[in-house]
Amino acid sequence: MRKTDFGPMPDENGYFGNYGGQEIPPHLKKAMDDICESYLEIREKKEFWNELEYLYKYYVGRPSPVYHSRRLSEKIGGAQIYLKREDLNHTGAHKINHCLGQALLAKYMGKTKVLAETGAGQHGVALAAACALVGIKCEIHMGTVDIKKEHPNVTKMKILGATVIPVSRGTATLKDAVDSAFEEYLKDPDNFIYAIGSVVGPHPFPMMVRDFQSIVGKEARAQFLEITGKLPDYVMACVGGGSNAMGIFTAFLEDESVHLIGVEPAGLGLHTPDHAATITKGSPGVIHGFKCYLLQDEKGNPLPVYSIASGLDYPGVGPQHSYLKDLKRVEYASVDDNECLDAFITLSRTEGIIPALESAHAVAYAMKLSPSLGKDVNILVNLSGRGDKDADFVAKKLKL
Repeated sequence: MRKTDFGPMPDENGYFGNYGGQEIPPHLKKAMDDICESYLEIREKKEFWNELEYLYKYYVGRPSPVYHSRRLSEKIGGAQIYLKREDLNHTGAHKINHCLGQALLAKYMGKTKVLAETGAGQHGVALAAACALVGIKCEIHMGTVDIKKEHPNVTKMKILGATVIPVSRGTATLKDAVDSAFEEYLKDPDNFIYAIGSVVGPHPFPMMVRDFQSIVGKEARAQFLEITGKLPDYVMACVGGGSNAMGIFTAFLEDESVHLIGVEPAGLGLHTPDHAATITKGSPGVIHGFKCYLLQDEKGNPLPVYSIASGLDYPGVGPQHSYLKDLKRVEYASVDDNECLDAFITLSRTEGIIPALESAHAVAYAMKLSPSLGKDVNILVNLSGRGDKDADFVAKKLKL
């Protein structure tokens, strides 16, 4: 049943309720408005969507399948767990969905270089591949902590022709990489474009990335109906900035029977400072040019955050997620590092699927919830990426 009408999101000023917008200086506003105008222009062109759909099918390998994890479901007990296999995409995660769209937009606008940040490296690899495909220079800023942890992805970015800029300031992780990339972008916004890696940043990026990622939910909804004859009871996805979650949630927002759950990283525990559970523990604030729930100090400065999953350690979150929390349309939960690692190993050894540590957070929450539910209940997890990049790190940590 589709009763609730959430209306157009965002509004013309880029707000999702009280969140989003453009909290940026005047000279940067013109650059953002130019990007927005070009995006609104290009998305009305049939040839743009034809090219993107062609690349999704023949370059990315879409549609990604929905897979019934029978052995995992049997092992855990309770509900049936299904996976939307974004890990099977070219470059190994959902990130390629919006990177192709942004690379085509950069080409359409005549930009000479695409800049971006990356945490786990999946956005960096996907953008490097997309830029190689369309013939535009690519520069990726990455914290030195993440470079060491996710070295396989750093190698891939370099092979694909991207310039990788190490960032050692602050915590040397995702937030600091964003700061560094944005500073480089400000040097020449007329010729450069900043390809944000999630549904965050100033308008139009939260809208634009969501639109490109919505292919995940559109496919999953149709596939699940075909496989089971009904909609899933639960849809879950990990949330850092929130692009993979918004991608799959969008198709189910108006289905009141579908319980949507975003899973944040509790790190070493919500009772410690070492987590990145932004929506669970944060409050409204401003970061990187937009309003959202934010982990912040008494002066409004972003707090240092931590997660075992490099792609989730961001102190802010997408403005649409912030709005959906306030509307109580999406429930936001969290799992800690140990639960994440357990899910990583359990899925690997019951289904032969090695998930990204980011995605393992959502798998972990499905495993936690499932035993309390009946066997006729279905859980759909967005498996946002594969764990090749994390394999050595996990093996060392668990002494495998």
